[in-house]
Amino acid sequence: MKLSTKQIAHLRGLAHSLNPVVMIGNNGLTENVVKEIELNLNVHELIKVQVAGDNRVARKAMFEEICKLTNAIAVHHIGKQLVFYRASSTVKESAKVIIPKL
Repeated sequence: MKLSTKQIAHLRGLAHSLNPVVMIGNNGLTENVVKEIELNLNVHELIKVQVAGDNRVARKAMFEEICKLTNAIAVHHIGKQLVFYRASSTVKESAKVIIPKL
């Protein structure tokens, strides 16, 4: 799924008020962290992830690796916050994230 810049901006706006649901600690991107991200993507579709550590290059690499491993869309990366979106068939209709059409 490919999203336009306007659709990504819409998702960023929705994510602004979210609290992080997954925290990545000093051990980095472990198998358990990836499982937790998968679980939360299935439940919420749009999630925010908090990364510990000050290494900007490592955070950028994690951002790209999470997208690759979970098949999620990279919405936003600012500071230690990462935002991902992936449509889920298990989410109730009332809780689905609505993305505007082009």
